[in-house]
Amino acid sequence: MKVEIWSDVVCPWCYVGKRRFEAALAQFPHRAQVEVEWKAFELDPTAASAPAGEPAGEQEYATRLAAKYGTDVAAAQGMVDSMTATAATEGLDFRFGTAVRANTVDAHQVIHLAGERGVQDAVKERLLRAYFTEGEAVGDRGTLVRLAAEAGLDADEVRAVLDEGRYVGAVRADEAEAQALGIRGVPFFVVDRKYGVSGAQPAEVLRQVLDKAWGERPALVMAGEDATACGPDGCAVPGAE
Repeated sequence: MKVEIWSDVVCPWCYVGKRRFEAALAQFPHRAQVEVEWKAFELDPTAASAPAGEPAGEQEYATRLAAKYGTDVAAAQGMVDSMTATAATEGLDFRFGTAVRANTVDAHQVIHLAGERGVQDAVKERLLRAYFTEGEAVGDRGTLVRLAAEAGLDADEVRAVLDEGRYVGAVRADEAEAQALGIRGVPFFVVDRKYGVSGAQPAEVLRQVLDKAWGERPALVMAGEDATACGPDGCAVPGAE
């Protein structure tokens, strides 16, 4: 069974949703048979990346949030505080005051490479923690190379991927697919191409969707005898006694 998750590395609910999905998956008896793929979604494709070492500051973050949602700074700060508290219940340490503005197209390129190298979840986790907890500039290519290497990728290959823009097309394809599916916000979970779950739903809800999708998988219909099959004891030979 496959679960595709559209998300962004600068999306706080995406990090919370990742933790909740992990909790749901840990309780799912068929978790070893679940393939998870992280898909690209940019909250703001026009965002400009700040230089490494230039944190926003919590007040600036709240100011930008207020402008985005058309509210005042005090209300925006309340949103920041509430989000920080929610993250803490999932074991996450959000530090918005150290967050560095970032365009995330390169981060998504790295995540695509990680998917081909079998370390996608580790790289996704590393980038989320870097942005929300460590104040790393995930829009800076040098920083991305270092973080990706820490999560198991080859630094030279990451550097080459970013220089070439090797996965920009794949990132745009993910985003076009999200639009075609009607995805307007993230995280968004697509389970076995049957069920879509919008937002960082509680682990119990995600587990219910996993159970339902698994229960609706078609049963294997057996046809014919195994006279032309091989097993642990050898191969059957038609006509042999």
